[in-house]
Amino acid sequence: MKTVKLFLAMLAMAFILPAQAQSVDEILENYFENTGGMDAWKSLEGIKISAIVNQQGMEIPLEIIQLKDGRQATTISFQGQEIKQGVYDGEVLWSTNFMTMKAEKSDAEATANFKLNTNDFPDSFVDYKDKGYTAELIGTEEFDGAEAFKIKLIKEPVTVDGNQEDDVSYYFFDTENFVPIGMQAEIRSGQAKGMTSEVKFSDYQEVEGLYFAFSMTQGIKDGQSSPITFSSIEVNPEIDDSLFAFPEEVATEEENKN
Repeated sequence: MKTVKLFLAMLAMAFILPAQAQSVDEILENYFENTGGMDAWKSLEGIKISAIVNQQGMEIPLEIIQLKDGRQATTISFQGQEIKQGVYDGEVLWSTNFMTMKAEKSDAEATANFKLNTNDFPDSFVDYKDKGYTAELIGTEEFDGAEAFKIKLIKEPVTVDGNQEDDVSYYFFDTENFVPIGMQAEIRSGQAKGMTSEVKFSDYQEVEGLYFAFSMTQGIKDGQSSPITFSSIEVNPEIDDSLFAFPEEVATEEENKN
């Protein structure tokens, strides 16, 4: 009798697991179809975002550029100065040090991890299987007052303090419109290490046939967060290559020209 019960349990699992995997793909298929179509997302070459982040009551303008080839940059306008963060030219990752206001290159570990994430343009779930990622439907769960499908995404391992760890995040898709309304992931370094980061997405708007979330809230789960409002999104922008160059290299090139 125990053998029969075990067989029936295994048989049930054999049917449940493929159905669950198929459900993940159905959710993602609906998501991309509802936001412009997979072909349109794959043809996207880059985006340029103008936004305002509300930091403790202070509104700070941001400009975010992400390109299909992996290059990206965030420019913060603060007290009359432009501060660069997360600038990547395809090889070098650098940011402006807030204390010294000088450009500093990131270490090899941070650069390698950042480079892995450039595979995610324009979306982590585009061709996720070809990237070697796995996606699992955990079930449904309430997120920010709405019922949502909870999907666990495991990407390529990242390196933390010299050790490889799985890169795991959880996405919440609205059960009605099949669009992401949230994302959670464990923080791996810094003062908040071990806590859960949380991003909320809302106010989806159309830009040349594609739908983007124009409102985000980033912070710690059940803790402090900062609202970000997008004022505009430009698709396939023309960007000068010099924007991504490390300042010392720009200076050297100008000296060589002279």
